[in-house]
Amino acid sequence: MDYSKIAGWVVFLAGILIIGWTLLTSYNIFTAKALLPEFFQMPESQTSVQQTTTQDAQAQLQQMIGEQLKGILPFDSLYKFLNLAVWSMLAFVLIFGGGQIANLGIKLIKK
Repeated sequence: MDYSKIAGWVVFLAGILIIGWTLLTSYNIFTAKALLPEFFQMPESQTSVQQTTTQDAQAQLQQMIGEQLKGILPFDSLYKFLNLAVWSMLAFVLIFGGGQIANLGIKLIKK
């Protein structure tokens, strides 16, 4: 009985399982069947109550610009994009690593 071939098959299947799990999880995330892992979280609502009744012109202008930008680009979309980018990079690393592990298994099987 050749133990290097058995170990090769185990390593090969482990690499294929890593690739398969990553692809399945990515598919579920991109089709909204699973939630996207949150690497970045939105900060808590930062509403500050001012005691004075008048605001200076610059603060009013910043508030108006902020309200207009919320209509064009939702506030949480930046965090969703960052989380999606990080997941995509992690999935690439897992798929690449799974390929390397499977390649090592193939080398052990051929030995």
